[in-house]
Amino acid sequence: MDQMRPIDYKGNPYFLTEEDIEWVEQTLADMKVEEKVGQLFCLEGGDVHDERDLQKLLEEIKPGGVMYRPGAAAQLQKTHRYLQDYSSVPLLIAANLEAGGNGIAQEGTYFGKQMQVAATDDEDMAYKLGIVAGREGRAVGCNWAFAPVIDIDVNYVNPITNTRTFGSDPKRVLRMAQAYMKGIHEVGLAVSIKHWPGDGIDARDQHLHPTVNSLSCEEWDETFGNVYERMIEAGAHTVMAGHIMLPAYSRKLRDGIKNEALLPASLAPELLNQLLRNQLGFNGMIVTDASVMGGMMMVGRREETVPGSIAAGCDMFLFVKNLQEDFSFMMKGVEKGIISPERLDDAVRRILATKASLKLHQQKKAGTLVPGASALDLLQCEEHQLWAKECADKSVTLVKDTQQLLPLTLDSHKRILLFVKGDNSEGAIAHKKPVSQAFASALEKEGFIITKFNTNKSYDEIDEYWMESTEAFKQKHDLIIYFSNLETYSNQTVVRLEWQNPFGFDMPWFIEEIPTMFISVANPYHLQDVPRIKTFINGYSSGNEYVIQAIVDKLLGKSAFTGINPIDPFCGYWDATL
Repeated sequence: MDQMRPIDYKGNPYFLTEEDIEWVEQTLADMKVEEKVGQLFCLEGGDVHDERDLQKLLEEIKPGGVMYRPGAAAQLQKTHRYLQDYSSVPLLIAANLEAGGNGIAQEGTYFGKQMQVAATDDEDMAYKLGIVAGREGRAVGCNWAFAPVIDIDVNYVNPITNTRTFGSDPKRVLRMAQAYMKGIHEVGLAVSIKHWPGDGIDARDQHLHPTVNSLSCEEWDETFGNVYERMIEAGAHTVMAGHIMLPAYSRKLRDGIKNEALLPASLAPELLNQLLRNQLGFNGMIVTDASVMGGMMMVGRREETVPGSIAAGCDMFLFVKNLQEDFSFMMKGVEKGIISPERLDDAVRRILATKASLKLHQQKKAGTLVPGASALDLLQCEEHQLWAKECADKSVTLVKDTQQLLPLTLDSHKRILLFVKGDNSEGAIAHKKPVSQAFASALEKEGFIITKFNTNKSYDEIDEYWMESTEAFKQKHDLIIYFSNLETYSNQTVVRLEWQNPFGFDMPWFIEEIPTMFISVANPYHLQDVPRIKTFINGYSSGNEYVIQAIVDKLLGKSAFTGINPIDPFCGYWDATL
């Protein structure tokens, strides 16, 4: 194992007092080996809320942390309270607080995806995102944010980074990430900057297999390396190690390493110890990305990779495939010396020090680890909604309007034919109505007549539509709008526009006949598939009701477009700019 720098309790990011240090050391000393191993695990809660099941979990494993996906706020708060009350050592309770309080509760504020925030080019918006995410996360019982994403969206084909990032400019990524972290730190949560050593270069998905950051050492230093170093200096508590390889640095730090020996960062000691800890000076806690992802599952036998991640330099192991089996693998790793006693204690020290730096031990003593039910009043409170509306207004981006179509008027554009590409969302509107319905309803309230194009036509209907004369078609419609809500997801390798057979009959063949625009509220890169569209708008946050209303207001000239492009929406195609 590569030499690891020892923990500095009084240094960044812990800044522990003597009393805090005493708690860490005494807690560690009182632990049996099985309890130390339990601290290494951050489990996914799934749908486990029954108190008997929770009690069994705490008795069998005594995990160091847990993460639940967004659910009903009151139920989650109750579950978190039970876990904290009956755990002898306070738990790190995590959530993906990337876009607001909706990362932990269905009732939480959907502030906006990180790229939407970046489109405002206003650090204050990123700060407010951190405040909202932190306040609402804390209200439900969360103390650890798996955010911000500090990946750089260099490759527009990447199926994961996309709107989860602050864009493709490393300087903007850093500015926004630091502002987000400042906000969430003020509320008292720890962050986990991710995904080390940097996603957004590869065109593939680490959920499915290990991926590659192919930058040279010099290129990496100037981009991802600088962002990580500055975030570490600013006090990031934890780093999430992705299942992403960084061959240039692995070869530099391990001279003569062969391709087949290259490992993703979650298992690569040279990337964790030499690069992250020694070169960048990270003193905090390292957690693996989800261990059930293909990026970890496919590089070795699980009996070896489970303890191997800790031996390599990670301190916490995220999720399990089979709880009892993975725990036994970790225990065997300790017994066989894969994880040395020194490495085990070092990992547990960093976990406990993270908890102490958040004052979780003091909160447990005071009974304040999870606030009371009244704290849930913060979810979608008036201030948070006002901030989210402000962010939406500042972020919606007019990518191009070369036909000078905008603003729309009832006199010229009253009869609108609406084509919808994708209509589901994980955002707020998902719990109310389809995204396109909210958009259409907002326009109808303004007096526009909306006809939604039916793509589920019979062959006879398709033939009738396709054979209709251009002139007859033009007489029916004043404006065509394409409304796209196609999000990127884990395990979904490609997000592109697809057209219906035969002949792609719903494609925008009429752009030279009738004014046509394209609105994307999710993926900002659709111009590669509709390059000849002359009016194109990006909203960045699928299902965000504030974005929908902001788009409608801007279409009608009620407010100006002020959003900037955080990425290249033209995807490098010159013809897409026309």
